[in-house]
Amino acid sequence: MGHNDIMNTAEDFADQRRPALISLLNRSLRSLTICESRIVLSFLRVTKQYLPHVARLCLISTFLEDGIRMWFQWSEQRDYIDGTWNCGYFLASIFVFLNLFGQLSGCILVLSRNFVQYACFGLFGIIALQTIAYSILWDLKFLMRNLALGGGLLLLLAESRSEGKSMFAGVPTMRESSPKQYMQLGGRVLLVLMFMTLLHFDMNFFSILQNIVGTALIILVAIGFKTKLAALTLVIWLFGINIYFNAFWTVPAYKPMHDFLKYDFFQTMSVIGGLLLVVALGPGGVSMDEKKKEW
Repeated sequence: MGHNDIMNTAEDFADQRRPALISLLNRSLRSLTICESRIVLSFLRVTKQYLPHVARLCLISTFLEDGIRMWFQWSEQRDYIDGTWNCGYFLASIFVFLNLFGQLSGCILVLSRNFVQYACFGLFGIIALQTIAYSILWDLKFLMRNLALGGGLLLLLAESRSEGKSMFAGVPTMRESSPKQYMQLGGRVLLVLMFMTLLHFDMNFFSILQNIVGTALIILVAIGFKTKLAALTLVIWLFGINIYFNAFWTVPAYKPMHDFLKYDFFQTMSVIGGLLLVVALGPGGVSMDEKKKEW
């Protein structure tokens, strides 16, 4: 038997087996989808009344903590800004006041469900102000975490738009909902930046496994495939990492490391809040999960 005969025989065999392989693949994907749906639906059934509230509280926790810290460390923050920018006590005090008032008032509005869109825009402004004032723009790790925090606010903004549209149930609003879908896409993509700051390039088994699993999950969230299950898994994983690595309560309050760990802890909690919003709301229209419905 010549080489061409072998190739022809192999192609004929593949053609005969292809329908069976496609059918097996479809059944496997369908089983995986059913399993995922059961896990997520079970979780949402138990937590649907509380999940959005917990998500919003987690999301604004870093702003709440930072606003309270501005009150108790007013003079230290004022002196730091004055020393860094040489702007004088008056302008430095204005900066501290804007941070204190802007963050606490924004948190109150978000938790009370009043003027949420204005609160989100105000908190976006606080992020931008702090990025410049504390020179975060030149620190890639902190910049990525601030961008991830902005992603959480985008998801909160998308949720508030969803509530606004629900007043007119039954009325077609496809064009009006498009900005919301792109907000959800932007929020998902920005959220994954937090996990890029957690990657460790050590050669031990645990670090390699953590990097592989974490990277796979953040890609799934970013492209919107199996989004709710991937986001829920990331919530559990990130919460465990946060408790283990950012345990600021184990460090005396007078040590500088206490404030650093506290800052990281609440920023991570805010990203967890954003992921919980993804679990509660879904990935939105610009995602593979949504496109699967059209296939």
